[in-house]
Formats: sequence, C-alpha cells, structure tokens
Amino acid sequence: MTKPAVAALAGLALLTAACGGTTSGPEQGKPATGGTFTFAIPADPGALDPATAVLTVTNNVLSLAYDTLVSVDESGKTVPALAEKWDVKPNSVTFTLRKGVTCSDGSPVTPSNVADNVNHIADPATKSPIYGVLVPAGMKAKSDDAAGTVTLSTPEPFSFILESTRAMFIVCGKGVKDRASIARATSGSGPYQITEAVPSDHYTFKVRRDYAWGPAGATAKDLPETVVMKVVPNEQTSANLLITGSLNGAAFNGPDRSRVEASPSVTKQSISASNGQFFYHQGEDRPARDPEVRKALTQALNLQELAGIASGGTGKPATGLVLAPRPCQGDSVAGHVPGYDAAAAATALDAAGWKLGADGFRAKDGKRLSLRYMYATTRGPGFQAAAEYMAEAWKKLGVEVKLNGVIDTKLSESLNATQDWDVVWLPIGVTLPSQLVGFLSGPSAPKGANFAHLANKRYEELVAKASKLPAAQACPLWLESESALFENADLVPVVDNTTLVAAKGATFTTTAGALVPTSIRLTQGD
Repeated sequence: MTKPAVAALAGLALLTAACGGTTSGPEQGKPATGGTFTFAIPADPGALDPATAVLTVTNNVLSLAYDTLVSVDESGKTVPALAEKWDVKPNSVTFTLRKGVTCSDGSPVTPSNVADNVNHIADPATKSPIYGVLVPAGMKAKSDDAAGTVTLSTPEPFSFILESTRAMFIVCGKGVKDRASIARATSGSGPYQITEAVPSDHYTFKVRRDYAWGPAGATAKDLPETVVMKVVPNEQTSANLLITGSLNGAAFNGPDRSRVEASPSVTKQSISASNGQFFYHQGEDRPARDPEVRKALTQALNLQELAGIASGGTGKPATGLVLAPRPCQGDSVAGHVPGYDAAAAATALDAAGWKLGADGFRAKDGKRLSLRYMYATTRGPGFQAAAEYMAEAWKKLGVEVKLNGVIDTKLSESLNATQDWDVVWLPIGVTLPSQLVGFLSGPSAPKGANFAHLANKRYEELVAKASKLPAAQACPLWLESESALFENADLVPVVDNTTLVAAKGATFTTTAGALVPTSIRLTQGD
C-alpha cells in the first residue's frame, strides 16, 4: 500500500461523522413538499471526485449525488441499490445492474461505467488514496454491457468482496472520462445534482425528480427541492443556527452538545461515531518497541476514567475497531486489554531495566524514558483532556511525556513522513476490518501505510486465514485478530465515541458516516 493511504486513515479517522441511526424526538409536524433542507458540515469537503475522497465530510456531500452498487439497512444487511442482484464467489462478485438508471446528464448508467470507476481507482498512476482502503487492493473490473453485468475480482479470496462495494460511489456520464470536470461538480446517478459550489461556505444541490432507483425502492417524490451543505466549522455557531431554525440538521461532538440536547424544539439521537484509542510507535530505538513497556504503560491508566474524559461522558465501552453496523458481531476488547494496576506497571518497568532516578524519571542505559504524545487539536476538548490525564498518570510512573497538539494536516504529515511521535491518539472510522490491514501490518511508514511500525505475527496469521473465507465463516477470525493487537498492547481501545445528530423542521437518517439522501424530509408545523 502506498503512502497516500496513511493520509486516508487520518482523514477517515479525524472527520468521521455519525454512523447508523435515525434522528428521533418530538413530532415536528406533517411532511412538507419542496423547500430547502440545510445541513451543517464541519469543514470544506475539498475536491469532489469520489476517487480522491478520504474525508467523511467529503463523502457526506458526495452521497447526495452518487449511488453505490449496494447499500446497507439499519440491521447491517446488504440491500440492492444500483445493482438489483449479485452472485458472490470467494474472489469475485458479479452484479446485475438495474435497468432504466440514468446519470444526471441523462445518459444511461452502464456496467462499463462501473468497471471504469474501479479500474481508475486501482490504476497505480491515479494514486487514489482510497485504493486498498475503500476499494480492496488488487481489485479489477470487467463489464458486459449487453448482459447488463459487471464482475469485480481480486487476486485471492476476499471475505468482504460484496460488502466493500457499499462505500464505492459510481461516477457516470462525462465525469468517467474527464475527472477534472468533477473537482467542483458532480456526475452521478444520485437523487441530487450540485448546482453551486462555494468553497468554505456552501454547496447547493437540486433534486432529480426522475430518481426512482434508490435502496428499498426509494424515489425522489417526497424529497426537498434543494439541499444546502453549509460549511460551519464552529459547533457553537451550528448550535445557534439549528436552535433558531436557520439549519435543519447538524452533528455535535463538543460542549454545545448538551445545549442542543436541552432544546425542546430539536429532535436528536446519540449514535456511534468513532473509536477513541491510541497507538504506540514501535520503530527502531523507540521505548514502546518493547512489549513489556507498552503493557506497563497501559496498566498505568484507568481506561474507564480515561473513556469518560475523552468522550466528555457521552461514550460507550469500546468493543472493537469497526463502526456500526458491523459485519462481524461480537466484543474483541473485553478481557484482552491489560488491566489497570499502577503498582504492577512500576514493577514491570523495573524488570524491563527502566529504573527510577533521583530526578523522578526512569532511565535505561543513560537514556530517559520519554514519550512524545501527539493528538489533534481540532477535535474538541476531550482529546486534550485525555492527553493531559495520560501524561499525569505516566508522570507518576516516572515517565517524561511531551504533549504535542497539532492540526489535522500536521498529524497526517507526522504519521506519514516525519514520524516524530511515540504515542498518538487516533480515532478510526472504518466499516470493515479488512480496511485496516494495511495500517496494522506490512511495510512501515514512510514506505508503507503501517504508521506505527506494527509487527504482530499472530494478527497477520489470523488475517491471512480470515481473508480467504466467506464473511460469515471469517468473522470469528477477524475478531480474534483484533484481540491479538490488544493483548500485545499494539493499540489500546478506550471508548466508542458517540455523536449527537440533531434536526429541526426535518427528519433524516444517517449511515456509514453520511446522510441517507432519500430519507430527508422537511416537516411543517401543525
């Protein structure tokens, strides 16, 4: 996997939005027709080509204009979308496309369009950051327009060859051959088409009333005429706009969440958002290369207290690395993370040769036990509070901790190139365990995507076995592979974060970090 994938992980993780769930609360009135639905997004989505889209905020915008081959319902079941049926084999899946589907320019959506999308992303010259993450490494596509089918295949059996297509937006029409044309425009078969793009301010979409091929037979009949994705980086501003009725929807992670929750005129629901966790750098000459040091550092932390601090008391116990709806049900965390025992942590560091000096710090062979702790400053006060809590606990153990709060782009650079960190707090927002393999094994950064220099043989062996089995048979192995990482303290799961998704004058659902556009409804007062 190439270096852009590291940036993909940072992007997916740092801007992960809500996953799954439906906004709920007091009745706001009867459904309204026409009108404008306005939703707040926390940052500018950047280039709108789906082949370059790694940020959740980008995919949230793109979901309005692009369809996928299949979708997922609230139970996690794969359901038809552009494809009406499919035939799955260990290393291939053949889709039969719906008839009568058209692109926003009126041209038909063909199997060749689908194949061109996949092969464009898989082309090394494209350097697509979603290759190997949202599109499996080695995947190729062949189309048969006469038969209405397209076959996606991988060099070896792949557990989630069907499920991986849930997040694969299909470009059609002019955009297939002219990718530059969709940097600030859209060329898809979705229920909306972009009409105005004003970077860092707003993106306006108009409905396609002829849209009739959405998941579960969804159409555009009752959709709002216009959708505006408004860039609002400040959650306090979003809260003010929502409560006063200038916004119809927004997501909240920070302190303004409680104010929105208390507003009786707003519908809301707390849903899974991302995994709060941290990684240890295991590169050459790093103190955390020693598994006994990693386990001792982990034992020195009360993870239950840390979870409450990091999430502001709104999180849930961590149960795995994959967001809901998970393809593999189960808890890979419980019983597999070193338990809290500060005394045992001190004893373990003594045994590992890190002796406590008169200055209050531990050292070995004349070198102080010092950790450079990196976290993103853009993701709310919980990140900083968690960092300060961990630093204090490790200081009591005799460890020097240098806190390094950075913006998202700097964090990505540090993971990918400079490698100037020892511990990093990095949430993850993926929906398949296979999407993490390149980050948790294989070539190390800067040559590969394995930014923490992990080398867990048991994880690699379990993944190799799981990858070749159908998803249902492979799930126990995928869960066991995650547990292997936790037992070795390669990364430490702390909390399943939640996001408050709120609405006013509208209802909608979210899944896989994005709005479900066919679910959007404006409401009117009684």
